[in-house]
Amino acid sequence: MKKEKVAVVGATGLVGRTMLKVLEERGFPISELHLFASSNSAGKTVEFCGKVHTVEELTEDAVRRSGVKYALFSAGSDVSKKFAPVFAECGSIAIDNSSCWRMDKNVPLVVPEVNPQAAFANKGIIANPNCSTIQAVVALKPLHDAFKIKRIVYSTYQAVSGAGKQGFEDLKNGTETGEAPKKFPYPIAFNVIPHIDVFTDDGYTKEEAKMINETRKILGDDSLRITATTVRVPVYYGHSESINIEFYDPVTRETAMKVLRNAPGVVLCDGGVSPVYPMPIYAEGRDEVFVGRIRRDMSVENGLNIWVVADNIRKGAATNAVQIAELLNRSGD
Repeated sequence: MKKEKVAVVGATGLVGRTMLKVLEERGFPISELHLFASSNSAGKTVEFCGKVHTVEELTEDAVRRSGVKYALFSAGSDVSKKFAPVFAECGSIAIDNSSCWRMDKNVPLVVPEVNPQAAFANKGIIANPNCSTIQAVVALKPLHDAFKIKRIVYSTYQAVSGAGKQGFEDLKNGTETGEAPKKFPYPIAFNVIPHIDVFTDDGYTKEEAKMINETRKILGDDSLRITATTVRVPVYYGHSESINIEFYDPVTRETAMKVLRNAPGVVLCDGGVSPVYPMPIYAEGRDEVFVGRIRRDMSVENGLNIWVVADNIRKGAATNAVQIAELLNRSGD
């Protein structure tokens, strides 16, 4: 791969720091690195590949001077809305981790194991899907190709790190000292909260709507019938998902396992009647999507239940963004 100038926007945040870690681990070829953040973080230093880099304040002038090829964003929707187009105007490709551009019909929503071809239809901006959607579609796409999905029921169990630093601290402080939560509406320590993001008029939350709409867009099938319930659980890292799937074509546990065993980005972790299955403590720090508890849903003709676990900060955010940049760089864009 060719060495390119790269920027990380939101470089001092949890996902931004993980993006840097993943870029270093995977040896992404960087000729020049720019770290951008708010004025509050400007001047801080970050070590990358043994070299100390100074964080710059994100301004239009700084963007235009940088001349970067790829800009990895993890700084929130407002920042992405304002600055991703600036990078695009300058000939950069902005890979955005916020929800800002995901449902824009002119912006591809990409998971490299699932719809890599979509990345090449970009007009300077590519959207990184929601963390819970990414791991789900990595498992669902090969099953959809093999048996054609009719309906999906999502039930998620999402780690507090998905809510950022404050979510992490709510669990830590609540567990250690019993301190009242600051991020969540109720204590998350020793509790589960069936509420992620804000409620909409139909009683769903925005997180649930994201999973529904993003799955359809990524799989390229607006006919999919999907419902979701998203729940916050007292786990630091790693989202878990129970996914119930109804197919048009016949499916068995054995045929599904054969498909998933050969699926890109999937690690099959299924002991059948033995206690072997994915858990967040095994997925933490990993880039793969782990799938287990595969079994027929006997309540419908062609039904399946699967259990899907992944590190929400890595594959669910940072790693997926880096993989998109790798995909483009390998092809010369």
